[in-house]
Amino acid sequence: MLCLNNVLRATTGQIIFRLNAKNIKGEFMVSKILVPTDGSKTARKAVRYAVDLAKQLNASVIVLSVIDNRSFITQPGPGVDIPMHVIELIDDFMREAAKRYAEEIKKMCDKKDVQSETVIRTGHPVEDIAEEAKKSKVDLIVMGSHGRSALAAALLGSVAYGVIHYETKVPVLIVRRGS
Repeated sequence: MLCLNNVLRATTGQIIFRLNAKNIKGEFMVSKILVPTDGSKTARKAVRYAVDLAKQLNASVIVLSVIDNRSFITQPGPGVDIPMHVIELIDDFMREAAKRYAEEIKKMCDKKDVQSETVIRTGHPVEDIAEEAKKSKVDLIVMGSHGRSALAAALLGSVAYGVIHYETKVPVLIVRRGS
């Protein structure tokens, strides 16, 4: 098991491990890891890292895919309505893509003898990640980041930035984009 005492922030290569030290009392044991993923290249890198880490720590993995309901634009412009059946088709497509990717991750976990479960939700990614972390009582969140600056994250919206700064007591390990 991974034990950390009074660690605030440590960086190694492309990986940032940020802990909120005031929420950690004594030793910190990792037995359950939440891995939010959107199927992007950076998210896939974070998944591989999380599965390898879980294997080393004998921890389990919860894979979370949140279909962002804000992406369903009901009114693309003035006077233009998108029929509900089109929105449902998009939702179905995104849900199926999330299921296929979750199956790939499950196979990866099975191959490495890592216990895993998958959760697919529709909602707001930052809030749903924090909610799932609390509900599942995870010890660590491992997720990818595209490496945007704080200003770009604030303007463009960064899920990783949002999770790090959300009112969660769970440490977050960020795997950055890179080769």
